[in-house]
Amino acid sequence: MSLPPIIANWFAVRGWQVRAHQLAMLDAAAKGRHALLTAPTGAGKTLAGFLPTLADLATTPHEGLHTLYISPLKALAVDVQRNLLNPIAEMGLDIRVETRTGDTPAARKARQKEEPPHILLTTPESLANLLSNPEAAAMMAGVKRVIIDEVHAFGTTKRGDQLMLCLARLQRLAPALQRVGLSATIADPESWAGWLAPDADSTQVEIVVAEGGADPAIDILVIDDRIPWGGHNGRWAARAVMRRIESARLAIVFVNTRAVAELVFRDLWAENDQSLPIGIHHGSLAPEARRKVEAAMAAGKLRAIVATASLDLGLDWGDVDLVIQMGAPKGASRLLQRTGRANHRMDEASRCLIVPGNRFEYLEALAARDAVQAGELDPDGFRPGALDVLAQHVVGCAAAGPFLPDDLYDEVKSAAPYAGVTRDSFDAVLGYAATGGYALKAYERYQRLVTQPDGRVRLRSAALARQWRMNSGTIVEAVAMNVVFGSGKSSRHGRKLGQVEEYFAGQLRVGDSFMFAGQTLEVTGFDGADIHVRMGRGSPKVPVYAGGRMPMTTRLAARVRGLMNDRGRWPEMPGDVREWLAIQDRVSRLPGTDDVLVETFQRDDRWYMVVYGFAGHPAHQTLGMLVTQRMERAGLKPLGFVASDYAMACWSLDPVDDPQPLFDPTVLEDELAEWLAASPFLRRAFREVAIIGGLIERVQPGVHKSGKSMSVSSDLIYDVLRRHEPDHLLLTAAWTDARGKLTDIARLAALLEQAHARLSHVRAAHVTPLAVPSLLTIGRERVGDSADSALLAEAEALIAEAMAVG
Repeated sequence: MSLPPIIANWFAVRGWQVRAHQLAMLDAAAKGRHALLTAPTGAGKTLAGFLPTLADLATTPHEGLHTLYISPLKALAVDVQRNLLNPIAEMGLDIRVETRTGDTPAARKARQKEEPPHILLTTPESLANLLSNPEAAAMMAGVKRVIIDEVHAFGTTKRGDQLMLCLARLQRLAPALQRVGLSATIADPESWAGWLAPDADSTQVEIVVAEGGADPAIDILVIDDRIPWGGHNGRWAARAVMRRIESARLAIVFVNTRAVAELVFRDLWAENDQSLPIGIHHGSLAPEARRKVEAAMAAGKLRAIVATASLDLGLDWGDVDLVIQMGAPKGASRLLQRTGRANHRMDEASRCLIVPGNRFEYLEALAARDAVQAGELDPDGFRPGALDVLAQHVVGCAAAGPFLPDDLYDEVKSAAPYAGVTRDSFDAVLGYAATGGYALKAYERYQRLVTQPDGRVRLRSAALARQWRMNSGTIVEAVAMNVVFGSGKSSRHGRKLGQVEEYFAGQLRVGDSFMFAGQTLEVTGFDGADIHVRMGRGSPKVPVYAGGRMPMTTRLAARVRGLMNDRGRWPEMPGDVREWLAIQDRVSRLPGTDDVLVETFQRDDRWYMVVYGFAGHPAHQTLGMLVTQRMERAGLKPLGFVASDYAMACWSLDPVDDPQPLFDPTVLEDELAEWLAASPFLRRAFREVAIIGGLIERVQPGVHKSGKSMSVSSDLIYDVLRRHEPDHLLLTAAWTDARGKLTDIARLAALLEQAHARLSHVRAAHVTPLAVPSLLTIGRERVGDSADSALLAEAEALIAEAMAVG
């Protein structure tokens, strides 16, 4: 496919040269092939994805929907619309572009079904909703292309499972559909081509690799040659960060959780001597609040914005020339992705400043920078598609119209995550979707599908279709309450600022203040799902949002170990980090590159054991539960444990003289099953799969379902199924989730195997330098009832003891 003159002239007027990878995408489209483009930030990746669509529409009239663009973020869809409309207008093309997300007004959604635009920008959730309509077959029949931006954000998640099931349905409705994937940060394009392709056949996908751009410029903030001992979010450096913002045109300050976003915003504002305009952006804020910040960025009215992953991907707002990462990035790919938000030009280096929270995080930041410079990105762990997602999809297909099970099975198998699903598994999902399963089939509320005399399966009623559309999706947030500014009796009479988790709201009372949307708010009252607030004064309480711990990747952990053992790299580190490592080597030893160091020592009538596993927080959290359980059985009287990405530390009344048996990997599965059954992890995982799988409805018309009521419903169903149908589909799905997402069993198993084969035990005379960051966090988590945990003496005394070498 050659570039039409109208588009070629547009390039020429701007003095631009069409890049080789953009022409390659045109060629792939002309050959009717699917395509996967990997290109650095600023390489015109999004334009390359749309170029075949623009070329086709510029030369060939098309009625109805031509191209679907799938974004992982609502904000990204809106941003792409803004940046796509200008070139279309400048070329004088008669092409209509619209967005369809959860924020799109109902009237516009209804009109889009009757009069679809040429290009529709949407998200997986909105696409699934659209495909559940009976009109979807006619609307999608003429679709030529689907563009999936930032494919790396989907492939290993339940959202990715949902998206690929939707693409399988689209491919059936529009057999000539071309699939296009775009990303700047995938390590193995061949594997991603298989994920993208129909029937997981990577040979159908043209892999296009763009030439490299300018290397990013990544610095690590060090003040007075010192890095803190503890902490994990870089807030200690707020003043220095504000000075960097003052010298930048526009900075994005990335943090890893919504709670930290609020705290960092407050810290920066306290240091904002010049009263520079600073914004905040995260997923709990109301859409109106997010759009206001986005518009201010685009208009150049902000000097900095504090953001979570809500601005992580592909966005090109304003003249961003500096990215600041507060705390360790946890992965080389994530660091590269966030760095790419600065200087969206291929021939200019993107600038990033990492602010490590502690000394381990300094090593992690250095390791991540090394990995980016070496072009070593984090591998993606593809896994089979989730059955709760498949169950949701089956009901959605029935909402669109009756189907034959054989046809739907063939369609589902063409989606890469479900290529290996057996007919027995599919039939079990279909049976569950129809009746809820053996133990629940007597309840009318779970009767959703019926089989017609012709063998086709249909939805039992139109009301079920409406309910499905209100509750579909794979993102299960903690149940939230509205934060409403004003004294009205409901959110209809006030300005909604956003949402906070219900369990956090339950801690608040009238008169309490808390930090939200960058402001101190005082609670004035409660009404159903609404918390009414006004502007507050003084120091607020700290908001605590659910989730947020992203584990350090395995590959990055290996690099951290390597840095600790490479004394040739020590001179480039801050003086106190060098001293920290050197004294650790004198009083104990450094963790090796392929062993597990276990230290034991006594302090304040307690015995401590610190395990340096470098396996990530979820695996170390599970290790803490497992090891203290084994210690309890051995009569060692464990008192508690703490976990981080780097280590697990536990303490007890009796010493661990021989730690080796505590790491026996042979009984891991049995012990894990026993522990999970007695812990809240499995119930929490079941609640999520029950919501995704449709057993529990998040939303009903005009009804606010509290988190407590949903938890009670979930627990009741969980107990019934455990007792009467222990092999129920959703119990199996919950077990899979708990083993993977919540406990990271794969990394834990690898850690136990490593410890069993190569464990290095050091009986230290006192607390060691590497142990200090873990011990500083003691008091947050406890296990067992044999004794209470006591807080350690002040940090100064602990550090002085650790650094003593006499």
